[in-house]
Amino acid sequence: MTLGSLAVTGNDFYRNEYDGVQGNTSFFPFDGYLGPDVDTIDYLRGFISDGGSGVDLPAAIIVEAVQGEGGVNIARPAWLRKLERLCRDFDILLIVDDIQMGNGRTGAFFSFEEAAIRPDMVILSKSIAGGLPMAILLMRPELDRWRPGEHTGTFRGNNLAFVAATELLAYWDDDQLSKSVAYRGEIMDKALQGIATGYPELSMAVRGRGMIWGLEFPQRGLAAKVSRRCFESGLLIETAGTRNQVLKFLPPLIMEEDLLRRGLRIIDDAIAALARG
Repeated sequence: MTLGSLAVTGNDFYRNEYDGVQGNTSFFPFDGYLGPDVDTIDYLRGFISDGGSGVDLPAAIIVEAVQGEGGVNIARPAWLRKLERLCRDFDILLIVDDIQMGNGRTGAFFSFEEAAIRPDMVILSKSIAGGLPMAILLMRPELDRWRPGEHTGTFRGNNLAFVAATELLAYWDDDQLSKSVAYRGEIMDKALQGIATGYPELSMAVRGRGMIWGLEFPQRGLAAKVSRRCFESGLLIETAGTRNQVLKFLPPLIMEEDLLRRGLRIIDDAIAALARG
């Protein structure tokens, strides 16, 4: 991870471990972070329009339409459109980080398509090349100021990754993969809602879209215990969120249905065992 990337992560566990991280980044609350009654875009607009706020006018705003490591938090389409409007009003570049949630994870190829916004830049990586090392920066042509070879590195241009990415994009020649993701997403939604209602004493919350879902546990440490018990049963599932309070479901988009249902049963069994004490 570069120092530039570290500068824009909200996770201080990583950011504070390194010297030399750039300090010219400001952080603002995501949609819903301050509760349902606070419009965080109005909050942001107030700061950057006030010359005495102590916050400089940013060159760019970087946002995830669906936060992954933050705990599977989903921005409302209206919130994203309002953010786009703010960026246009103040001539700020709008950059969408779709590294984890792009490439079909939410059903559409880009995670922000439902909001019908037009970012100035979009970042893609991870599954774009099937796990091979590749990252892509999409941008409006007039923003591309680099001359050929000006921005380079030792391990750039991995030929195998380009071949893999080309094959992946062929899945989007029609809408079959998108429909498949939506179908599997419905399976996950129904199963997780059933788990949440089956253990009301745990007060779990379910949220997600497509094939990215989160199951939040208010009790500190419980998500990690579920994750460990799942591992003992042969299932890898990680935690996310500011307190690692969310189980994050991120299965392969082409996972077989029976295998998906088997994984969901393992999670249900793990929670049942912990709920029984």
